[in-house]
Amino acid sequence: MKHNALDPRGTSAFNVVAVQSFLMEKAVHTLEELGAEAARFVATLAPRDGSATLVTLSGELGAGKTAFAQAVAQALGVEETVTSPTFVLEKIYTLSNVGLTMSNTFARLVHIDAYRLEKRADLSPLGFDEIIKDSGNLVLLEWPERVQDALPIPTARITFTIQPDGSRTLAYA
Repeated sequence: MKHNALDPRGTSAFNVVAVQSFLMEKAVHTLEELGAEAARFVATLAPRDGSATLVTLSGELGAGKTAFAQAVAQALGVEETVTSPTFVLEKIYTLSNVGLTMSNTFARLVHIDAYRLEKRADLSPLGFDEIIKDSGNLVLLEWPERVQDALPIPTARITFTIQPDGSRTLAYA
């Protein structure tokens, strides 16, 4: 019988359970609930040693990815207006961390929208290689599937799904 590191018994059912245990879903019905969820989520993050903290945001157009990024920015104390980087591709916000009750010490919030990108090389003009190496960066990347081959393993993957009643489900992995 063949054994693997996840399941000493050699059964594949254990692997499925192990993967699913890391998935959490949260339903949000209002922008206020989305803001509270974003604040809760960002409070769980802390800079990583040697690299940026990468969070990917997936979902169809209008699913709430940018609204979530705006709520994260607000929770981190960004005072300027946060808009979608769809046309400029990337926006970087300097974080002062003054008065924050969270344990994070990120220096910058980097918001990237990869919707208009097609390949790994499209991230280069944004300075992505340098951004992703800086442990002071919290990177929120929308449409990661467009540049999947250029990405390191993210700290968190969030998928936004629009429900028939207009609410959103956020699935964390």
